[in-house]
Amino acid sequence: MSVCVIGAGLSGLAVMRSLQERGIDHVCLEKASDVGGIWRQPQAGERGPGYLALHLNSAKELTAYTGFPMPDSLPLYPRHSDMAAYLRSFAAWAGVQNRIELRTEVLSVRQNADLRWSVVSRDAEGVETTRQFDHVIVASGHNTEPHLPDPLPSGADSFGGKILHALDYHDGRDFDGQRVVVVGLGASAVDIAADLSRHAARTVLSVRRGLHILPKQLFGMALDHIANASWWTRMSLPEQRRFIEQALFVARGRLADYGLPEPDHPIFASAVTISDEILSRIRHGSVTPRPAIASLSGNQVRFTDGSHEETDAIVYCTGYRMAFPFLPAGCPAGQRGSVELYKRVVAPDRPGLYFVGLVRPVGTITRLVEAQSEWVARVVAGDARLPAPEVMRKEIDAHLGVIAERYGESEGSSLQVDVVPYLRQLGADD
Repeated sequence: MSVCVIGAGLSGLAVMRSLQERGIDHVCLEKASDVGGIWRQPQAGERGPGYLALHLNSAKELTAYTGFPMPDSLPLYPRHSDMAAYLRSFAAWAGVQNRIELRTEVLSVRQNADLRWSVVSRDAEGVETTRQFDHVIVASGHNTEPHLPDPLPSGADSFGGKILHALDYHDGRDFDGQRVVVVGLGASAVDIAADLSRHAARTVLSVRRGLHILPKQLFGMALDHIANASWWTRMSLPEQRRFIEQALFVARGRLADYGLPEPDHPIFASAVTISDEILSRIRHGSVTPRPAIASLSGNQVRFTDGSHEETDAIVYCTGYRMAFPFLPAGCPAGQRGSVELYKRVVAPDRPGLYFVGLVRPVGTITRLVEAQSEWVARVVAGDARLPAPEVMRKEIDAHLGVIAERYGESEGSSLQVDVVPYLRQLGADD
């Protein structure tokens, strides 16, 4: 076959649709038992981040694929099961179901001397297969390996409770009557803390660094719709920051008033957290903020301010390491740890290797992966041409320079994109 697509989540399905529409022969390898990515509830023997309280943070109209709207019966922010069902329906509607090999794990992707790609996979029966492709499109996401603090706080080895990562969290009812500390302030941390607060005897949110917390809507508009509005995109970054900061102050005041640390950076200089619930749960006394964990002793968690809590479980919502163990070392992240891809898609020194969905916007990602998929399909079909590798590397360096100035240098920050400018970039002719 001409193309191997890795992953059948939101990004992989968008890729297959674009390839299918152009008549490009392809196969998709998905290690899970069904399509849907993070929205699919893990089955027996599988591991995955689909906790029961998971809902969309982006409006359904802008999260849906072009030409395939979500049902009118769904709320503005559907739950994970609705999103998983929608993705299954899309796979059938787009006619790509028969191209997906489920329970098939990719073990190795290597480029041959003839520049074709050798892909080694293993199916559910343990049978390994090696196939040759002209192109490989990686659409398996970047939330792959759970990240825990290294080292864990002193006393972790003898802690009397349970320590787990958000990846292993399923349902707040599993913690009925327990005392739980949630570590972090990102999307999964605030979701899980709010969910736990309805079941646990006590829920504590341990926060090391302040982040900007945005509601899902401002002025009655979903954040996605604001980010897409022409009046917003015409603003400069300083104007956007002033607008949002003033709106947030009116809507909820200072985060310090809730017992949370104030962010040490301006808004849009780091990832933001979107939640309608966490500040309300704190105000109602259902979630208690604490600073970072200093040490553990028996069942006791001590915090850096000297306070302590008797605790039955600690849930670390401390993110994921981006990892592609099947790819050659140093791809797509270079020596600096930043993702180095032309237009955030193409590996300049590895012809025929592409990444879709390896971006982090403020707002929905669907339009971005559709635009990436369409552009990659054009490249594969020969309707768009890539520049020389040195030209692509120059574009990458310019992008990383802008990102470092705005966000700082880190693996995660190199994934950040602004939706409308990035869509313009993908739509530009090469």
